[in-house]
Amino acid sequence: MQIIISNNADKPIYEQITSQIKAMIMNGELQAGDTIPSVRTLAKTLHVSVITVRKAYEELQRDGFIETAVGRGSFVSAQNKEFYKEQQQRLAEEHLQMAADIGRMNDIPLETLQELLAMFYGG
Repeated sequence: MQIIISNNADKPIYEQITSQIKAMIMNGELQAGDTIPSVRTLAKTLHVSVITVRKAYEELQRDGFIETAVGRGSFVSAQNKEFYKEQQQRLAEEHLQMAADIGRMNDIPLETLQELLAMFYGG
């Protein structure tokens, strides 16, 4: 598991760790049941504080990406992909609701909003 930390990034270090581990899980690099390094081991490898890695792991556990068993370590959770996808879909729905509200209040035709979404979705 390779994590790259940038001291010049806008994100705090714990968020960099969290987002990279989530990406590894989502792209299949880490599978359900895989062991992830202990807090101490990862902190030593990355040359960061144990507290920083612990905060990242706590966030990953809270979001359902990892499970931690006392004496056994931390593992990739089985339901993480579906949970994350559902969470992201809810976030997209919130943003689309705001776009629809703005469109309705400002007489922006639905077709225009659909074209904009298609343009942004296509890259």
